[in-house]
Amino acid sequence: MSAAVPQSLYLLDGMPLCYRAHFALSRHPITTSSGFNTSAIYVYTNTLLEIIKQKAPTHIVVAFDSEAPTHRHRDYPAYKAQREAMPEALSAALPYIFRITEAFRIPILKCEGYEADDIMGTLAKQAEKVKMPTYLVTPDKDFSQLVSDSIWLYKPGRMGEGHSLVGMAEIQQHYSLKRPEQFVDLIGLWGDASDNIPGVPGIGEKTAIQLIYRYETLENLLEHTHELKGKQRENLEHYADQARLSKQLATIVTDVPLATVLDELAYQAPDKKALERVFAELEFDTLAKRVLGTAKGSRLGAAEAEPAMETALPAQPSSPGDKTLATVPHDYQIVDSPQAQARLVEQLKQHNAVCFDTETTSLDAREAELVGLAFSVTSHKGFYVPVRPGNVSATLERFRPVFEDPAIEKIGHNLKFDLNVLYTQGITVKGELFDTFLAHSLVEPGQRHSLDRLSEQYLHYRPIPITDLIGDKDDALSMREVPVTTLASYAAEDADVTLQLKPIMAAALKRTCQEKVFYTVECPLIPVLVQMEADGMALNVTALKAYVQQLTQQIDQLADEIQEQAGTSFNLNSPKQLGQVLFDLLKLDPKAKRTKTGRYATSEAVLGRLAPRHEIVEKILRHRGLTKLKSTYGEALVHHISPQTGRIHTHYSQLNTVTGRLQSSHPNLQNIPIRTEEGREIRRAFVARGDGYSLLSADYSQIELRILAVLSEDAAMSEAFHKGVDIHRATAAKIYDVPAEAVIPEMRRTAKMVNFGIPYGISAFGLAQRLSISRIEAAALIKAYFEQFPGIARYIEKTLTSAREQGYVTTVTGRRRYLPEIGSANAAVRSGAQRNAINMPIQGTAADMIKLAMIRIHERLTAGSFRTRLLLQVHDELVFELYDAEKQAVLPLVEEAMKTALPLTVPLVIEMGIGKDWLQAH
Repeated sequence: MSAAVPQSLYLLDGMPLCYRAHFALSRHPITTSSGFNTSAIYVYTNTLLEIIKQKAPTHIVVAFDSEAPTHRHRDYPAYKAQREAMPEALSAALPYIFRITEAFRIPILKCEGYEADDIMGTLAKQAEKVKMPTYLVTPDKDFSQLVSDSIWLYKPGRMGEGHSLVGMAEIQQHYSLKRPEQFVDLIGLWGDASDNIPGVPGIGEKTAIQLIYRYETLENLLEHTHELKGKQRENLEHYADQARLSKQLATIVTDVPLATVLDELAYQAPDKKALERVFAELEFDTLAKRVLGTAKGSRLGAAEAEPAMETALPAQPSSPGDKTLATVPHDYQIVDSPQAQARLVEQLKQHNAVCFDTETTSLDAREAELVGLAFSVTSHKGFYVPVRPGNVSATLERFRPVFEDPAIEKIGHNLKFDLNVLYTQGITVKGELFDTFLAHSLVEPGQRHSLDRLSEQYLHYRPIPITDLIGDKDDALSMREVPVTTLASYAAEDADVTLQLKPIMAAALKRTCQEKVFYTVECPLIPVLVQMEADGMALNVTALKAYVQQLTQQIDQLADEIQEQAGTSFNLNSPKQLGQVLFDLLKLDPKAKRTKTGRYATSEAVLGRLAPRHEIVEKILRHRGLTKLKSTYGEALVHHISPQTGRIHTHYSQLNTVTGRLQSSHPNLQNIPIRTEEGREIRRAFVARGDGYSLLSADYSQIELRILAVLSEDAAMSEAFHKGVDIHRATAAKIYDVPAEAVIPEMRRTAKMVNFGIPYGISAFGLAQRLSISRIEAAALIKAYFEQFPGIARYIEKTLTSAREQGYVTTVTGRRRYLPEIGSANAAVRSGAQRNAINMPIQGTAADMIKLAMIRIHERLTAGSFRTRLLLQVHDELVFELYDAEKQAVLPLVEEAMKTALPLTVPLVIEMGIGKDWLQAH
């Protein structure tokens, strides 16, 4: 070993890193063109590259568990017994993970009868003896026991986040330990649910820390239990052997008989040919280009998520991915004086497209102070305009002719934020918009869309990290405190990079047939949302607080009734105690399921199935619902009132959902319950601004069923809508083969459940549960439904066939949802993908329709200088603050815009209501 090179050993905990990699992209997996899920392989590979590139280890190894049982399994057969089977996608990925590790020439170690933890512990202690700094790369806290002056925990961050290093000081401070090896004493007491280590009942982490702080070791504690009192003493004495066993199970072995010595773990240059082959198979084309300087395959960047870190190997010469501001020629100018700004305005006005960005002191557009503006109209050139306190209005006024010129296209990344900032300052941005954030969200819906990531993926250019300007989150500077010259480079670079991304994103939109959605739906919607978010909605605080008091009384009364029926006092908010009451005391289900931690499952789904068995369950569900309603809305809404406007301003995300539905947050005003009387009462607190104003609610009636009728071209369902009959009554008449006038309420209720269940791919089992009938009866209902509506059966089969062939489904406007799991061998996973395939074209088309309606209504209200404003979008409903004097003009305007937003071959019905509060209007 050469003394000239600082040595370091990186020990990677293989299986936990693979699981972490798998779940990192579980919501939006990445796949090859054939549908093979490569998410785990890709994230795992990036972890290797991060360590190799950034840490340059001299020694490295990946440890995996062996198949053979260990001494822990022999001592305690329940050890890790609760763990679920490995996800199918991860199991399929493991051979590639091993191949990539071997191609990097990183040793993979296993040892019969020992876990990876033991292999790592043994090597760490060997390295400690020769004073070699060692890093245990794992998300597992159990390795805390090994930390020393030369051993650290290296916890990989999530994609886009940095790793964290944990040393002796952090372990000792976090767990109040004198020595890290005392960590196993803690586990002996509080156990470890992930490994099914039992610990001592009744002792959690906090108590365990207090006891070990006082007694230092588990053994010493057990010798002094006489100093303790009550249940704590009783449990420690009764479960003493279990505590000792738990400590033993948690203790990492550090003397595994390994045939490998440290010198054999020295880092070697990777096998480039082997990497090239496996990258080609996995369609990691961009990664291959950046790591190896090559690109094999035909789907450059299509199958993979670009890593957040630079991934070129240390041994490689400078590659395109190494480009930064320091290596690329550029011309970024600070435009500070009024005269220079005036000249810049004239220059910008000569272009038909301008890319711009705002720099602010906050991510909240309504609270943010504007610090600067950046512009770019030519690649590698940019302008930064400082905006100083006290001079904001004057500076913005100079640039108003650019921002409000409808002939100039505005380009940006996450433009809604920038437009919000300017709108708050009195500037209404006009002209066509091109948002690279939205474009990439449509092109690669399963990936991250940050500007830095897009720059690295498509331009092979690494922008200045924000942390270089303001530092880390815990001690971050304000943008106002950053030197102007530093901020100018950062801001102008953002505008420049965004401008360069525009043609790339435009081509990608065309390639994926997403142009219609982007240019006619998503970008035109931005100004609509800006206005809605800025206007906000009024709240009757007095009425809301009075209702919270009513809820509190109902909750307390229910709690008393539940305790009385249980015959014992217990904490209703404790799942553990609730489970004991329901299953140990009341014995409602002898086959009750348990969670991974060993307690009874008491989820809403579980309680829903139990409700018919005992009145107490229905009351518990009601208690939960009211408690959530009180905390989530009754008490929380008042805290969202803006001190500047006195109104509530929700935030809308355009593409956070796979169907394209808008998503409301901070606060979420779309999920206020409306099926219960108590939930509807929350809407009563939302009111019009004052005299002369009312709230108008306009709702699409049964829009998804109407879209289903159109997509399926089913004659019977289309006829029902054309005749304007009650669709659920008509459906009941069809499937029960009776005249419409003979349909009784129970038949209609069943038909309604089938009507709304079919677009979601409901099964006989699911329908049986919802209707409380047998599965045979449910299957017969579904069969009868498809016999009467054969077009719908054909639509489902056609959609599933297309989804299997193409790997995605589309809305009427062309919006896509990718379905990599549609060919899964796992029946449950495959069924879920099939349900999504059936529903997405319906729900996604409904989402596009209401977005188009919002655009039309906003344009017409603006053009007509109406005082009526669109305030909220809640699924299929639009809520307006109606200026009463405009009622006769606004109502037909809204109805016509909603009906014609996306013309269908069946008539659309818009239900409208007006009132002084939202409940009354709805």
